[in-house]
This record gives sequence, C-alpha cells and structure tokens, in this order.
Amino acid sequence: MEPAKPTNYWDYIRVEEVLSLQGGLNETEDELDNSEVLFITVHQIYELWFKLVLREMRSLRDFFHQERVEEQAMSNAARSIKRVVTVLRQCVTHFEVIETLTTREYLGFRDKLMPASGFQSAQLRQIEILMGLDDTERVPLGLDESYMDALRAHDGTESPAYLRVQAAKLDTPSLAQAIEAWLFRTPIGGKYAHEEGAETALQRFVDDYVGAHARTVDKSAALALARAFTPSDRERLGARYAKEKAAIEEFLAPDGGGGRRQRVRAAMIFLVSYRELPLLAWPREVLDGLIELEQVFVIFRQRHARMVERVIGRRTGTGGSEGVDYLDRTALNYRVFRDLWAVRTYQIPSEMNPDLEQADFYDFRNG
Repeated sequence: MEPAKPTNYWDYIRVEEVLSLQGGLNETEDELDNSEVLFITVHQIYELWFKLVLREMRSLRDFFHQERVEEQAMSNAARSIKRVVTVLRQCVTHFEVIETLTTREYLGFRDKLMPASGFQSAQLRQIEILMGLDDTERVPLGLDESYMDALRAHDGTESPAYLRVQAAKLDTPSLAQAIEAWLFRTPIGGKYAHEEGAETALQRFVDDYVGAHARTVDKSAALALARAFTPSDRERLGARYAKEKAAIEEFLAPDGGGGRRQRVRAAMIFLVSYRELPLLAWPREVLDGLIELEQVFVIFRQRHARMVERVIGRRTGTGGSEGVDYLDRTALNYRVFRDLWAVRTYQIPSEMNPDLEQADFYDFRNG
C-alpha cells in the first residue's frame, strides 16, 4: 500500500473552492454589496449544517431499524442525537448574523431572489421527511402549488432539489418509524412482544400505572381543592383533574392495530418511569434526546420567523408564500414525536410508580 501523499490545510478543506462560491447570480462577488455576500454566506453555511444533520439522522435511523439493537451501542445513538441538537443550536444562532442586515440593506438585493424562497431548501425538506413529518401535516404555502411543485425548475422539469426530496420520500423508514419499531420490541414486565404472556404483562403494567396515575392526580386535586373558595371553582378544578385521569386511560387504551400503538406508548412510559434500572438508562437518554431534538427544531422555526419579521416585516415572501404567517404555522404544527411529548403529561413521581415485575431482568448481565 502506497503511503498517503502529504497534504496541507487549504487542499484538505478545499479553501479556494469554498471561498469562490459567494457570488450568487454573478460570476464573482466583486460587484456585490457586503450585505448580499453576508446573506449568501450564511445560507451556504446552513446548507452545510443540514448536510451533517442528514448524515447523523440517517445513521440513527439505520441503527434503530436493525432487527436487534445492541444495548452497548445505545450510548453512540444518544451521542449522535446530541450532535444533531448541537448543530441545530448553531443554526439558531446564525439568525443573529442575518439580523445585522437593516431592512433597506436587504431590500437592496431582495428582488434578485424572486421567485426563489427558503422553502426551496431541499435539504431542510429532506430532514423533515427523514424525521417523519407526513405530507398530510404540511402547512400549505398559500398558493395552488404543493411543496414538491415549488421544487421544480421554472420550466416544470424535475430539478436537482426535486429529485433529492423525491428520493427522501422513497427512503423508508423514517427515523420516527424506526424508533416506533424499536419501542414496540421493548420488553415490558420482562416480556418481549413476541413471547408468551407478553399481552398479559403489558396489560398488567398498563392497569397498575393508570391506577398509580389516578392516585397521584387525586392527591394533587385534594391540595388544589383545599384552596378553592367558591363552588364553581371546585367544580372547574374537579373537571380538570377528572379530565387528566381520563386522558391517560385513552392514551394507553387498546387499539385496533393489533395492540401496536398501546405497546409503543406503554414502552415510552415504562422507559422513563424506571429509568434508573441499568438496561433502561441509555434508552431513556435516547427518548430525552429525541424530545430535545424536536424542541430545538421548533425553536429554529420560531427564530426564523422572528428574524424575518424583524428584517422585512409581514410582507409577502419572495416565493409568494404568506411570509411570517407561514413560518409561524410551521413552528406550531410541525411535530413528529407527539406521543413522546404527551408522556411528559402522564409521568408521576418515582415513589408513586407501581412495583416492577421481574426488575432483575433489567440489570446488567454477567457472562
């Protein structure tokens, strides 16, 4: 094997090539204002970050899509999620750089962008799809065209961006689907889903946990009702706490999908409730990380909307969208891990957890 040729920093990073790409629609940036070069540079940096996010998320999806996920490798998955979160936090801070543009500076070159738009970022669409956002949940652009139509070239042909996103739609499962399949395989009460007695163990856990949750809610209700000064307040509080108890019963109720949804949701509660057990420590870190990942993605969208409002107000977007209103709706509606968020509502203090059957099943094994 021949020894590697000596290299240097600028060749390895391809500095000259990278620094030649900020000209926008011009051959070079020589005739551009500093404000326009800033705008181009920041968005190129976003696309590089998105590339890294996609790589990590694909690796995560493939890891959890395995037929057997090894416990000792779970720490790598948690670290990968943390990396994605850290990158997305950097993306959030980049909006501060764009906010150094005044409205007049941005308007000086804004017309060059039209009818281009940030919603044509193929990689951002790929991230959404890979994470598990369903097309039925997408916020309309405010035009007749779909988000896929927006990715076509001006002559209607399939652009590189269109082909990227089309490939992402065919690249299944999503991260959310892979996580769901992994959760379905989680042993509850020491029983895997395919084992004899698994349904009995599952239902016993569900019944015990719903009962413990009801006792926890009743305790909180008694404290709250002690401070209720009027009959109408007591009635309202009673109804609210009754609604809490009914909500978890509905959340953990048997479903028509062969019990899959019930088992997945029960697994979420099981993992976060008994998180101190050795074999559950890293899985619950993964679940916490997924919440953090979606949270920072929501913050990214919210921060994007506020940056746009600060720089150009509520005018129509360059691509014809409703601008800030469209961005605000995506931040509000684009959620993938809804059940994981719901579990936050249904957790109870550790001392209220039901006694766990076969707790030693979740200890580290020797030999």
